[in-house]
Formats: sequence, C-alpha cells, structure tokens
Amino acid sequence: MKAFFKRFFKLALGWALLILGIVGLFLPILQGMLFIFLGVALLSTQSEWVRRGLESLRSRFPRQAVKLQWLKRDLLRKFRRRRSS
Repeated sequence: MKAFFKRFFKLALGWALLILGIVGLFLPILQGMLFIFLGVALLSTQSEWVRRGLESLRSRFPRQAVKLQWLKRDLLRKFRRRRSS
C-alpha cells in the first residue's frame, strides 16, 4: 500500500511539473524548460512510455543527453547527501 502511494505521488508530481513547465513556456515569470526537464525526469522513473520517449530523444541528441545524465547524477547525489544529514 505504501508503494502505491509513493508511485501515485511521483506520478502526480511529475505531471504537475510538466504542466507547470508548459505554462511556463508562455509566462515570463516561470522557467518553463526547467519544470519540463524535472517533470520528465520524475515521470521517466515511473512510466514506461515516457522512458521510451526519453530514450528516443537521447539517441537523437546524444550531446545533450550526456549533459542531462550528468545533471541527473549531480542532483541525485546532492539530494542523497542532504537527506542523510
């Protein structure tokens, strides 16, 4: 039951970030691409079709994929360090 709520929370947060990012593309206040990247990164851990789409983009844009992988590792490392403190 706990795993269900954890997965539901990640999916809901991922979709909320993605929608916020799309809105942010049209509003000068929000950084739309940042929210889109965060939403896709979170959704890719829970959704197979998002993961497949991300893999397709990685093969199409390999240089940017390396940068995003580095950013993801760096953010996870910082999050784990902060969480263990």
